[in-house]
Amino acid sequence: MTIKAMDHFTVLTANLAATQEFYETILGLRAGWRPPFDFPGIWLYAGKKPILHVIAGRALPEPPAGVIDHMAFAARGLRDVARKLSARGIPFELGRQRESRVWQLFVHDPNGAKVELDFPPEEEGPEAGSAS
Repeated sequence: MTIKAMDHFTVLTANLAATQEFYETILGLRAGWRPPFDFPGIWLYAGKKPILHVIAGRALPEPPAGVIDHMAFAARGLRDVARKLSARGIPFELGRQRESRVWQLFVHDPNGAKVELDFPPEEEGPEAGSAS
């Protein structure tokens, strides 16, 4: 067996609407086709690929993060994402990798899952004071 790529992540949620709003409005994913499972949830797409599956109606583990530390996405539009997060009062951490200069933004979704967004080094950083 050879693994060629990551297919998707799955997040459990107690609040499907808030989770969908976070990933769609702030991160730009879009809800799309999902098989007719016998439990509530959504599949969120980046382009034509469902990369995040959200499942509702199950008990959340304690602590919510479990053994997975975070999920990371390649992203564009650092200033816009930072502005959206700040406007909603959602705290985030922003830094740059030392050698590559890639911007790394860390934020928690409404369920406590840590999300890393990696932005190209040539993008401009957010205005001063927008990171929490």
